[in-house]
Amino acid sequence: MASKKAAESTLYHLNPRGFWKKFRDAVVVNPAISTGLPIASVNRRPQPASRPEKYSTPATKASDPAQNPYWKRDVRRAYPQLSVITQDDLSALLIEHSENRPIAAPSEDNSEVPVVTKVSVDLTEAIASITTTQKVYSESRLPPALPVPHKRWIPVRAPDAPHDPHAYFPMHLYR
Repeated sequence: MASKKAAESTLYHLNPRGFWKKFRDAVVVNPAISTGLPIASVNRRPQPASRPEKYSTPATKASDPAQNPYWKRDVRRAYPQLSVITQDDLSALLIEHSENRPIAAPSEDNSEVPVVTKVSVDLTEAIASITTTQKVYSESRLPPALPVPHKRWIPVRAPDAPHDPHAYFPMHLYR
């Protein structure tokens, strides 16, 4: 007696009954082939929807309506925020960053953070004081220029096109 090597097609898969079984037997080329629909009680442990407890979403700050207003979630109205730098703030930044100060290496005994005192100076006075102590730009150190993808056009006169010497608007050509 030969042992059965093929898998049983009806063991783990649903099979139609009644009219649909007769219909399938008549239409399908090989009725012994499995339908491919697994039996949930055999294949799934635990079976879907068989657990007695109900799922509850964990409580987070986002799930609390009082802590999660609509205007914070509404990304359609997340406009870029303007930042304003006043002339006093700019002058304080210029003065603070104009001199090169060495920064101490962090250590365990030196845990104090240096306190920056805000100096209220007019912007023109701040620029004048910085430029008098050190030369900002020179022939070798030019100010930054905007990056352009092509060379700047410098007009150069080309030979004129033939025209009447007494023309009211003679044409001038440039390269």
